[in-house]
Amino acid sequence: MRRVAREIGFAVLAWLVPFAVSVCIFPLKESHPPLFDSLMGVTLTCSTVILAVLYFRRLTASYVAQGARIGITWAVANWLLDGLMFSSGPMKMSLDQYVMDIGVAYIAIPVITVGLGIAANMAAKGQLSTDK
Repeated sequence: MRRVAREIGFAVLAWLVPFAVSVCIFPLKESHPPLFDSLMGVTLTCSTVILAVLYFRRLTASYVAQGARIGITWAVANWLLDGLMFSSGPMKMSLDQYVMDIGVAYIAIPVITVGLGIAANMAAKGQLSTDK
């Protein structure tokens, strides 16, 4: 039960951090759309890396599998929570609009978490070295 609560907490944070940043910088979406999009990409990447590093601190094995698991979980959580925000209300968007403008970016989450899982696995096996 504790593991599930931890995973849900991390999934909510994976959505909440970029959402909070988007609210703070939203005026840029109208005045400088490319800057807004770039900042959101950086925010998504940074928050995913930081959360994944924090998540992996407690792991001792199965890094790649866990990276895939949390990456998919976090991406799905982002889509579901965004669905609540963008399906109605002032930020209403069609599904096509949402997918093209926001939704596809969340594919980066499992790419990042699996990549970090591979790096953690290699480090655990002593395969990551700066020596040649």
